Amino acid sequence: MTHALQMLETHPRRSAVPSVALVECIDACFDCSQSCTACADACLGEDDVGILIRCIRLCQDCSDTCATTGRILSRQTEFAPPLALAMLQSCADACRRSAEECELHAHHHEHCRVCADACRRCEDACRETLSSLAV
Repeated sequence: MTHALQMLETHPRRSAVPSVALVECIDACFDCSQSCTACADACLGEDDVGILIRCIRLCQDCSDTCATTGRILSRQTEFAPPLALAMLQSCADACRRSAEECELHAHHHEHCRVCADACRRCEDACRETLSSLAV
């Protein structure tokens, strides 16, 4: 059991989203944020850093978006579905963009392959949570 699940289960108010989808999304957001931060840092250490500038930028943007989305989804008191929807859509888009860019470099840089996988997982989790909120 993750801490996110434990926190949701002990919260005095019920989540607006089914807890399984919500926990998977929160965990995916924080995992993706860390992966993108590490990937951007690894790109900075590469000899061919010049061709990785777009990748670095998209990873940094994705990391920030994922971390913020994870924090917003973790807050259940006075949950604001319109804000959650907007953040989930932004997060899914940032993850898609970062994954697409990392996939271009994955054949040369293993860290980009790992990051692309984390981004795709988070994108899927955000879309799953979006569909849970739309119900």
